Amino acid sequence: MARQLKTGDRFFRGKTVRLISEDNEQLGLLSFEAALERAHAAGLDLVEIAGKIDPPVCRIMDFGKFQYQECKRQREAKRKQIQQKVKEVKMHPNIDDNDFQTKARHTIAFLEKGDKVKVLLAFRGREMAHVDLGMQVLARLVTTVGEVAVVDSPAKQFGRNVIMVLAPKPQK
Repeated sequence: MARQLKTGDRFFRGKTVRLISEDNEQLGLLSFEAALERAHAAGLDLVEIAGKIDPPVCRIMDFGKFQYQECKRQREAKRKQIQQKVKEVKMHPNIDDNDFQTKARHTIAFLEKGDKVKVLLAFRGREMAHVDLGMQVLARLVTTVGEVAVVDSPAKQFGRNVIMVLAPKPQK
């Protein structure tokens, strides 16, 4: 993006550059050496802002301070990013009512934190004959957490498991 220019910069020697002062004033077209002299007189650095255009745009600024502020701004932007995790809640089709309520509360807590929830419904032994009971459990869970969740991927059967993914509702 921006790079500091020094006296020995062969590419710019003898060229004219468009110069911007430290107060963001257009100083016009100057030779590279004159622009470098102005920067040294101000005790600052000459920094190339846009080198692909003709003539290149240079600015007089404190390059170390610029780099520090840029790094600080990127760190702040990274800190504000929300990393969305996928939490897993495992159930069985013959789950008791109290256990179901506990799993539903955990699911709501995960969704309110902003995480996605993967609901795994595991069938054991003869429970495979009653997949419809498992689908009823998942439908009951969706209605229970419906005010904070939206179904991200509907229930799909993979062998002895049925998997459904819930995502938090978008904030307005």
